[in-house]
Amino acid sequence: MSFKEKIDPERLPQHIAIIMDGNGRWAQQRGQLRVYGHEQGVTAVREAAEGAAEIGVPFLTLYAFSTENWNRPKEEVDALMGLLVETIDKEIPTLMDNGIRLNTIGDIESLGEDCRLQLRRAMERTSTNTRMVLTLALSYSARWEITRAAQRLAGDIAQGKVAPEGIDQDLFSSYLETSGIPDPELLIRTSGEYRLSNFLLWQMAYTELCFIPKLWPDFTRDDLYKAIVDFQCRERRFGKISGQLSI
Repeated sequence: MSFKEKIDPERLPQHIAIIMDGNGRWAQQRGQLRVYGHEQGVTAVREAAEGAAEIGVPFLTLYAFSTENWNRPKEEVDALMGLLVETIDKEIPTLMDNGIRLNTIGDIESLGEDCRLQLRRAMERTSTNTRMVLTLALSYSARWEITRAAQRLAGDIAQGKVAPEGIDQDLFSSYLETSGIPDPELLIRTSGEYRLSNFLLWQMAYTELCFIPKLWPDFTRDDLYKAIVDFQCRERRFGKISGQLSI
């Protein structure tokens, strides 16, 4: 029986987040420039997106470019931005065929004009798709997001729109980039690294974590399905004890 066949469709994670790690190392192991790994990683993105949509996962978020990634060599950053623009343009037919709506989170204004324009076009083209929401985290970090949310909330308090005593977790969440999107139930990170790398830290309070030794270009939809099967075998207690879950 395949991993896909083992999945219980009634217990799918509603939101899966993926840290796509290992493109550069994958290329270097093959004697290639790091950008070659990023180019090959596009296939893995397609595998993850199509695979998730195929089984009915409503939300998929991919960590594509962090605020810290701006510190990489300029040649690599420039190549990444160019690849992003090219890929978004090429993948619109795939998004349309699979009923996927494109969304973004992060400091989008820090991206180049061509990149911003291509993103806006793609989001507009796919805006009526309802099968799955694919969110790209671009120029994103959780600390940036939380700081920005606090600034916006403080501004609304200063203008009398919000009373300090009315602040709770739900209200604060509404100021985050992911407002309107459920928290991830499953996080997958490739490449064998065991850290969150400043990704969705507020939202991952109770997320199940899955670390895969494969480098990102080698990731397939079967790896996605295997992670979901593992997720469905776990007991999620949310602070309770096992006995309480059966009551």
